[in-house]
Order: sequence, then structure tokens, then C-alpha cells
Amino acid sequence: MRELRQPEADLQAPVEVQLFGAAGEEAASPSSSSSSSSYSEDAESLLQHALHQEVADLVAFLLLKYRTKETTTKAEMLTILKDYQDHFPVVFRRASECTQLVLGLDVKEVDPSNHSYVLVPALGLTYDGMLSDGPSMPKTGLLVLLLGLILLEDDFIAPEEEVWGALHKVGVCAGRENCIYGEPRELLTKVWVQEGYVEYRQVPHSDPARYEFLWGPWAHAEASKW
Repeated sequence: MRELRQPEADLQAPVEVQLFGAAGEEAASPSSSSSSSSYSEDAESLLQHALHQEVADLVAFLLLKYRTKETTTKAEMLTILKDYQDHFPVVFRRASECTQLVLGLDVKEVDPSNHSYVLVPALGLTYDGMLSDGPSMPKTGLLVLLLGLILLEDDFIAPEEEVWGALHKVGVCAGRENCIYGEPRELLTKVWVQEGYVEYRQVPHSDPARYEFLWGPWAHAEASKW
């Protein structure tokens, strides 16, 4: 899950540094001021790195709960953070954003009385792309992105070259194995076509042949629930 850790500015937290009194600050030389600033920056950098690690660990824990179809509680998640429990709100928010953007899973609170949570596919989709007979990762995030790209196009028809151009910007390339989504071309042009989420068809009268993506019947059916 290390790929899921990305530097985020709002993960930085104030670092408490022992300072001299006001008089000492006024009398401090430029070199001592520079040394204090450097120490503060180093400490802040170490804290930021530690929080990124906690975010990755919490995402992995939430994914495990999703695989086993179990709910989790705030108390359970606090045990993952160990020495950084005071930073739980920040870590939990970033982990939730990560599961939503990368995996297409929303973290939903199911019982406010004991702060219990469950992961569900984003936008109410019933598809997550996980295999029942082996290890795999949820693929709802990429599906949501693809449906969104189609929705932004004129007449809700997305040229294939524009789709791959957009996906390339987020590191998803046709013919290149992805650690989360597998081989994306097969996923987009075969698996999701068979599932009914997208249509993949040749542009009429195109020579050489060009292709385009549209929403499939199952995407239209589930859209009414969004």
C-alpha cells in the first residue's frame, strides 16, 4: 500500500519546540535563529512522514475490513495509530479521501453511538471489481472516473483517445499493468462492457477505425440511485 501515500500539505501539524523567553528571542543571534528554524523544519518533516505512514496503515486496515465485510470502530482504528492517536482526525480524513479517490470506496458511519464505520462502493454502485477467489483491489475508483469522463463529453460520448489521455495523467496507461486495476485496456473494453457499465463501439464510418465509450445500461440503471 505504499503507493497510496502521497505528500499532502494539510498533513503537517504544528511542532512544539522549546523556545527561550521573549527576552532571549530578542537577543538571539542570526545564527541561533537559523539553527532553531532548521530544527523546527526537521521535526515537522519527521512528523509529516510519520503521519503519511499512519495514513497508509489505516487505509490497509480499512481495506482488510472491506474484504472481510466487517465494520470497524474508532476505537479499533486508534490502535493502528499507536503513538499518533492525537492526530486521528487528520489521519482518518486523509485515509477516507484516499479510499474514495483511489479505490472508489466511501467510509460511512453506521452507528454514531459507538463510532462504527463501514466501506461501501462510491455513488451507490454495486460493482467493486474484486475477485472472490483470490487477492485483488477494488476498482470502483477507476470506474467512477471513466463514467465521469463520459458524462463531461458532448452527447455523453467519449472518444477513446481522449479517455486514455485523461487516464494517463493519473498513471493509468493502456497495455501497462497497474498494481490496483490490473491491465486497464481489458478492464475498460471487455470487463466493464460485459458488466454493462460502459459501451465500447467503433465510431461510425471511421477509417482507420476509431472507438468511443458511452455509458452502458447498468450505469444508467444505477444512476437513478445516485
